[in-house]
Amino acid sequence: MSLSILVENLQKNFRIRKKSGLFKSVFSPEYFDVRAVDGVSFSLKEGERVAFVGPNGAGKSTTIKILSGILHPDGGRVEIGGFVPWVDRKSLAYRIGTVFGQRSQLWYHLPAQDTFELLSYAYDMSREDYLSRIKMLVDAFDAGDIVSKPVRQLSLGERMRCEIIASLLHRPKILFLDEPTVGLDVVSKGVIRDLVKKASDEDGTTVLLTSHDTGDMERVCDRVIVIDHGQLVTDKPVRELRSGYIREKIITLAMKEEAISLTMNGVRLIEAVPHQLRVSVDTSQISVEAVLQAAMKLSSLQDITVEDPPMEDIIKEIYAGSFV
Repeated sequence: MSLSILVENLQKNFRIRKKSGLFKSVFSPEYFDVRAVDGVSFSLKEGERVAFVGPNGAGKSTTIKILSGILHPDGGRVEIGGFVPWVDRKSLAYRIGTVFGQRSQLWYHLPAQDTFELLSYAYDMSREDYLSRIKMLVDAFDAGDIVSKPVRQLSLGERMRCEIIASLLHRPKILFLDEPTVGLDVVSKGVIRDLVKKASDEDGTTVLLTSHDTGDMERVCDRVIVIDHGQLVTDKPVRELRSGYIREKIITLAMKEEAISLTMNGVRLIEAVPHQLRVSVDTSQISVEAVLQAAMKLSSLQDITVEDPPMEDIIKEIYAGSFV
């Protein structure tokens, strides 16, 4: 069965209690509605890897929870291979995998391998199928040394590897990833991104990845849907967004010298404090490598950080009409 995703005019409101005096809040509370998702429409073909990005509070996580059947919408239509998520949640659970970066599906005090065993029964996997599948995933994720440790002893990066193994165990046709790299260091983010992309390539899994990190969408996905304030802002291939505005990199240099002057075309000063320099690099004019080589000729570098611009800045640029 093809498990394409169709979303039409999706809407979700949340009722929020107003803050007021103690007496009034207890005996006559007042509420107001907040629209978290406001008429969002999009579709995914089987096997696509799509980033669902936007600033905090844009409605990304709410949409994912509706698609996975956790929340009911207040309006609109959602179908995943003919299933309505909040109606056919049990049937759909055998076909989707989910990873919520801030919430774990692993038993905190037990080794991750115990959770994998439990999930094999929940998904009605045969013993032979489970053993071959878990061996393949553990090897692919280089997790042999960590799955036998209690989850509470794992680093965040190690735990996220185990979370993704758990989500892929039953060979889901669709994988929902909600902020899978939040809180991770640069190295761990790279590992998670590469593993998700590899798993999708090998199994043909459709991936919908929510994030506020532009690195996630560049490394994993071929297409990007941007939303803000619950509304769809743009839906384009990654290559078009990259050529349009994902050209900026933020470089922070920690130096032995108190100050240096890094004057180059395509390099803009953001902040200069004693022993630290922060600049913006337009990669359409000059490469990051060229900037770092120039900096090393002028100073003794102690640390280097290269970051993507904040998603909020990208949203503002889209609204300003700089990308058409």
